[in-house]
Amino acid sequence: MLAVHFGGGNIGRGFIGKLLADAGYEVVFVDVNDEIVDLLNEKREYKVVLAADQSEETIVKNVRAINSKTNSDEVISTIAKADLVTTAVGPTVLGIIANLIRDGLKMRAEAGSNPLNIIACENMIGGSSFLKEKVYESLNADQAGKFDQLFAFPNAAVDRIVPIQTNEDKLMVLVEPFYEWAVDQSMMIGEVPAIEGVTFVDDLSPYIERKLFTVNTGHAAAAYLGYEAGLKTIKDAMEDDHVLEAVRNTLHETGGVLVEKYGFNSEEHQQYINKIVGRFKNPHINDDITRVARGPLRKLGRNDRLVSPAVQYIQYLEKNPENLAKVIAAALKYDVQEDPEAVELQEKIKANGYEETMVQVCGLSQDHPLVELVLKNLK
Repeated sequence: MLAVHFGGGNIGRGFIGKLLADAGYEVVFVDVNDEIVDLLNEKREYKVVLAADQSEETIVKNVRAINSKTNSDEVISTIAKADLVTTAVGPTVLGIIANLIRDGLKMRAEAGSNPLNIIACENMIGGSSFLKEKVYESLNADQAGKFDQLFAFPNAAVDRIVPIQTNEDKLMVLVEPFYEWAVDQSMMIGEVPAIEGVTFVDDLSPYIERKLFTVNTGHAAAAYLGYEAGLKTIKDAMEDDHVLEAVRNTLHETGGVLVEKYGFNSEEHQQYINKIVGRFKNPHINDDITRVARGPLRKLGRNDRLVSPAVQYIQYLEKNPENLAKVIAAALKYDVQEDPEAVELQEKIKANGYEETMVQVCGLSQDHPLVELVLKNLK
């Protein structure tokens, strides 16, 4: 079995690539990093280490790589022969790799090969659907119809913390023990592959929002409240009693939304929250607050980790999300000069004030109750 994976970085090697290799795939990484590509082709294996008190090492074998800058034809021909295609390149890069995937699928379609699933494993909602849009942009109606018969782009939800790291062994990856990879099998074509560690579900929405409203919201809360408290790292934030309590209270609110909306068992969801908080407290993974908090414009978006659960809290529980409002207020005050989005955010606030900025950035109407609630925390 052959899997083509776009993205030879830490997430690609330490998470997606490892699970695929463990499932018996030959994993071909596609990347533009000359050093990583050359090392993968030289070694044909790499080490994954768990960030835990008792660190566990595993060797991932049967891997190689293609440099898409210099060997695009090889990428295309390999896609034409693949049993699965996955990505972990970051949302902004999906549009860049779409043409390579399109050309590989064209070659595959002309050869009459078996159906193929292309799964974008990105930290975004609807990543595979977005990739499909980009792949289909230059197809005519006949080509698109043929692609629809042969190829599928099932959405996925992925979750694993891979800390910023510098290792002497350039291929080694340090990863947290916890991971989750859920795929919408209702969107798949052909047989569902047997990959241990992947959960195939008929409805991905609960998994997406559970992860977004717990992992991403909790991480953002720790970062923005930690920054407001003058702290430097997520570890510092989770060791601060005030910040830790605020994070827990915030996740209690998001949990209320998830339980009401999807019928999650409240006790089981509380266990999930406790597990997530424990991940943030892992002393072997110590992210800088400025890395976790970066990109406040995106994170304050209407459908993202802060505003969306706050709006839904009002909708489903008919109460004020006091703790989420405090986190949103802290995010609005985030002013790191090295973060372009933070700079742009502060310029908007300076020019238009907090209320109008929330209308523009958060997609809220001026009379939405969340606006007034957040403004109270900005006085």
